[in-house]
Amino acid sequence: MRKLLPFLLAALMLFSACSAEPAEIPYDTVSKTIWLQTPESRPSDYPEEYPDALEQPPLESASSQEDAPAQAPTEVSEPEESQASKEESSASQEQQPAAAEISGEVRATWLSYLEWQELLTGRNETEFRVNIAEAFDHIKDLGLNTVFVQVRPFGDALYSSHYFPWSYVITGTEGQDPGFDPLQVMVEEAKSRKLRIDAWINPYRIRTSGTDKPLSSENPAAQWEEEGTDDVIRYEGGLYLNPGSEKARQLIVDGVREIIENYEVDGIQFDDYFYPTPLLDFDQKSYESYRAQGGELSQQAWRRENVNLLIREVYETVKQTNSRLLFGISPQGNNDINYNEQFIDVAKWLSTEGYVDYICPQIYFGIQNETAPFKSTVESWNRMIKVDTIQLYVGLAPYKIGQEDIWAGTGSREWIENTDLLAKMVAFSREQSHYGGFALYRYASLFMSNGEAADAVEEELKNLKDIL
Repeated sequence: MRKLLPFLLAALMLFSACSAEPAEIPYDTVSKTIWLQTPESRPSDYPEEYPDALEQPPLESASSQEDAPAQAPTEVSEPEESQASKEESSASQEQQPAAAEISGEVRATWLSYLEWQELLTGRNETEFRVNIAEAFDHIKDLGLNTVFVQVRPFGDALYSSHYFPWSYVITGTEGQDPGFDPLQVMVEEAKSRKLRIDAWINPYRIRTSGTDKPLSSENPAAQWEEEGTDDVIRYEGGLYLNPGSEKARQLIVDGVREIIENYEVDGIQFDDYFYPTPLLDFDQKSYESYRAQGGELSQQAWRRENVNLLIREVYETVKQTNSRLLFGISPQGNNDINYNEQFIDVAKWLSTEGYVDYICPQIYFGIQNETAPFKSTVESWNRMIKVDTIQLYVGLAPYKIGQEDIWAGTGSREWIENTDLLAKMVAFSREQSHYGGFALYRYASLFMSNGEAADAVEEELKNLKDIL
């Protein structure tokens, strides 16, 4: 049944598209193959980050599934900053600590909530400090200089928050005070090693269908759901902030401001999850309300503008609070999926000032990948950047080391038969005009491997370290 699910979903989308006008065309596409996602290797109380990924067939272009608007899209107007607010922002920034300086490229790894189950869950402050210190030592010793630490995975917080409850990832129960502040510990340990630290956030996700952890009564999402507002949407067993809700958007922006005002982080990064489904019934009622108020965009274009508005507001908030901090996003490597299923207009962000400082696409494809070769995919992302100040961080996939890449066609054994792919990928990426660094998904794949893959990982990291 699970294997039939993707085909049933495709049939539903095809049915909805039968009466559609010609589809909107995204600015640029990267590939028409599915982005391969991370299989989990050990049991967990947490939902898998990417469930059922290996059962999905390669996707064809999603462009044909989308309705075109009746007329040219009307974009949400760009916010204008008054002279007074600029002066106030400038004065405020003079009091802010400088972000950690990086000489040369950013060399990063992600620490996700999946790492926290090993390093953090059920630990006291002393135990966590020992664990994260050891982790940061491993990262530093490899030659990396940046950590992207996930601090809000499920509409909750790994820090003391006025807006979000304590994460269940810390204690097992959402809203339970752990008696210490994990983010503050991470900031202190990162700074003592001269590591940059960015707070990594999932903006909309509250619960996925695979998560049965109860919500705290303090969670705004629980309150809004009880009130029956459209600020949150329960869909196919999951719960999400509604991207079309002004109140939900303000909550996300306030949460970002809270982090950068209270913690000496060097930036904010958004996850690759935006709209949870391409199916239009998810937010049909909100869209109908938008149309009733005179809105003219198609539902797909309206969704993209909802996300655009959030990204602009977050960027402005970061820069007004401390202009030295960076705001970036890590979208999927397949831009067809980004545009037509996540409803994010990455090309617009990369061709217009005021959205991002960097983009970190998850280019989790091998060099020999038959349908999405690493090199041409990186070149395509580099070409999308039209603003000189925006940098390209290339997301790499050490989780594939020693594994068969089953959707890579003739390149399926590439990660098994080679032990210098990461080094080759970094070397090639450095040739790109907008290159600013790379990021490795994820910490456990680098330093917590076991079994047959452990030796391959060790050799890969040795070869990578040689070029750092």
